[in-house]
Amino acid sequence: MNNFTLRFAVAVLAPLAILQPTAGHCAPAPAASAAPAQGEVRMDHISVTEIGKGSPIILIPGLSSPRAVWDGVVPTLAKTHRVVLVQVNGFAGDDAGANLKPGVLDGIVADLHAYVARNRLQGAAVVGHSMGGLVGLMLAKAQPGDVGKLMIVDSLPWYGMLFGPTATVEAVTPQAAAMRDRFTASYGKPDPAANQALAARFALRPDAQAKVAGWMGKTDVRVSAEAMYEDMITDLRGDMGKIATPITMLYPTSAALPKAVAEPLYSAAYKDAPHATLVEVPDSAHFIMLDQPELFLKTVTAFAG
Repeated sequence: MNNFTLRFAVAVLAPLAILQPTAGHCAPAPAASAAPAQGEVRMDHISVTEIGKGSPIILIPGLSSPRAVWDGVVPTLAKTHRVVLVQVNGFAGDDAGANLKPGVLDGIVADLHAYVARNRLQGAAVVGHSMGGLVGLMLAKAQPGDVGKLMIVDSLPWYGMLFGPTATVEAVTPQAAAMRDRFTASYGKPDPAANQALAARFALRPDAQAKVAGWMGKTDVRVSAEAMYEDMITDLRGDMGKIATPITMLYPTSAALPKAVAEPLYSAAYKDAPHATLVEVPDSAHFIMLDQPELFLKTVTAFAG
């Protein structure tokens, strides 16, 4: 992978954080678990809170991100929608629960389906950022009735596409395992400066970078490591043609990530999806909702209907 491809990859997906030399030390020190939020439903792999009434919209954050990543859109959505806010156990200071064992992504999907079934949310609009976008695709594949429409915020059906057109899951898996192990070994060795440096790659605005760095510092690195590993070896490219769910895919562009580079990658990734629409969001990085909050709010509101 050449230097530009590596920089591009880091800008695209948060799991690539660990490719950077300092990233192995960005785990938080062990701390007491955060108290459950009022009305929060705890499950094996996720927790869920709700606000508002109306047609349901489910918001799934990405790697190391809390449900607070959606704070800029929730108040508006809740005026006309039942907003379902997901958080992965082990992120935002939560107890890791079952996420200290393999099967994190499948467990998240299973918990989401159980929640949808129990609360009769079939056909919900679903929005997923980064790893949450992959989870949204996994849910649409496994339980198509659960997802009426899907918005993906800067994610790919297979992370390994960033290694080039000839990359395979088999070739990427040993690297992914080594990264997971190195990242897990950094548990209890916090490095706020490294978090800030990584956050600067994921967001353009200083206030956004501060939020992202803070979220990294509260994440159980053991959960992030396993989730990152599973993200890297999950390849849904062969399933895209079977996912009939309408997909709106938002991707960032900036001086560091020009459209001439980004557009072909995302177009190739979603070319087999029968109902996919790609939307460029200029002057943004991986955390589109933080870099372009007004445009993101407008786009998500229109998507929710």
